[in-house]
Amino acid sequence: MISSKKDKPYTSHLKGVAALLGENFDQNESIAGSPHNLPIALVKLPESQPRRYFDPEKLNQLSLSIQEHGILEPILVRLQGVEYELVAGERRLRAAQMVGLEEVPVVIRDFNDQEALQISLVENLTREDLNPIEETEGILQLLSLRLKQTNNDIVSLLYRMQNEAKGKVTQNVLGSEEYTIIKAIFDTLGIISWESFVSSRLPLLKLPQDVLNVLHQGKIEYTKAIAIARIKDAPQRIALMEAAIVESLSLVQINERIKAAQPITSKPISLKDRYKQASSRLQKTSIWDNPKKQKTLEKLLTQIESLLDENSHD
Repeated sequence: MISSKKDKPYTSHLKGVAALLGENFDQNESIAGSPHNLPIALVKLPESQPRRYFDPEKLNQLSLSIQEHGILEPILVRLQGVEYELVAGERRLRAAQMVGLEEVPVVIRDFNDQEALQISLVENLTREDLNPIEETEGILQLLSLRLKQTNNDIVSLLYRMQNEAKGKVTQNVLGSEEYTIIKAIFDTLGIISWESFVSSRLPLLKLPQDVLNVLHQGKIEYTKAIAIARIKDAPQRIALMEAAIVESLSLVQINERIKAAQPITSKPISLKDRYKQASSRLQKTSIWDNPKKQKTLEKLLTQIESLLDENSHD
């Protein structure tokens, strides 16, 4: 049974959410509310949950904090049939389950599917320590929902904006309503500019799948993963990835191992350089004192002189 707690507004880190979700979203009416205690067994995770990985150590730290101080900020849910679907606060919910809480403070609001997903995305992007891959995918999903376009269309649109900003193509997107929405979302999130997102984050989506899987799990920093991704041979790449995780290799150590694993390709020496090397060795060798080898040297020197005489007459 739901029991009321002391009335206070729901003050989450969703500041600016109205700008992110569109002008038809009323932040005060949809988020503000009085928290209640709700049996934790009645709260279920949504089928489409943007966050997939939680750092076990940080989750354990949060559970210890909750055990000592309780949940300081209520979880946001919406009513779905006889259950309550989580909208924002999965880390708090998981930590509460870890310490065996029977009830959690919640704010219940009436959101449609799109609003619930967007709020969940915004909360993750503005509150949680997402790794760059999850952050990139979350921003793309948010843009996709706001502009009602596929992720691939959003990627193409962002690259178009980049080319227009660099003067490579005629401006069609910059200054448009799409651009205004995109810029507003990036400005409100305050995580990264759209320009940096295009240049430094979108390329992450092209990494090999085995590298993406490890990044999704948060097992390695993305700068190290990008370095390892340069290895084209999949077994070698996976082996180095595992070593980097188990041995906690630094980026410098990873680059050293990549360099050591690369086959040594010797650049062909030019004839001129070969002559210089041979001439230097001839001056230091003892074959000048060998009568038999002197005859061979004399013949070779005669041939060289002959070539030089022919070249001087060309």
